[in-house]
Amino acid sequence: MDKEKELPKRKELRLKQYDYSAEGAYFITVCVKDRKKILSDIVKPAAVGVGALDDPSNYPKIRLKRIGKIVLKNLLSSEKIQGVKIDRYIIMPDHIHAIILLYPKDFAPKKNGSSRAPTPTNEMLPHIVSTFKRFCNKEIGNDIFQRGYYEHIIRDKEDYESILKYICENPIRRYYEDLYAENGQSITPTSTDGENI
Repeated sequence: MDKEKELPKRKELRLKQYDYSAEGAYFITVCVKDRKKILSDIVKPAAVGVGALDDPSNYPKIRLKRIGKIVLKNLLSSEKIQGVKIDRYIIMPDHIHAIILLYPKDFAPKKNGSSRAPTPTNEMLPHIVSTFKRFCNKEIGNDIFQRGYYEHIIRDKEDYESILKYICENPIRRYYEDLYAENGQSITPTSTDGENI
């Protein structure tokens, strides 16, 4: 059998014909290989119970591990690239979310892609992500990230606000998902009569 026919086809993550150097806001997710929880821990909220999460000081917090601190440093250093602003981010135990703002008028890539990059790095967004991952891996001394990354082009104010809410609430969701999983409990919400909602 022909070797090319044996290889599975990778799902295309990028929009064809879209210019990933276009000015705008992009929501990216970069995952750790095998989803290992090496970047951070989610610290228990100060108080639990009814109304505890009404006070933001009681939210579960992110505590970066050594590797997470390296990742944060390299993520923020992406702003050294002309026309790049890291608007918001969260470093979860096994993945990173970030909103990246691009102002591409001054961007000038040094080369036409890389043989190891999943997409051509002559576009601004893939260049930023591949550079970030390469610097992290070099400092850590190991390739820690999955190949590729996920991206979403932020379309408007409502889309931005929805993504910002998702980023901010991610530690809360993860804390309670992990808590219920540890206790072997279902996290499917139910009504007072026991029916699934």
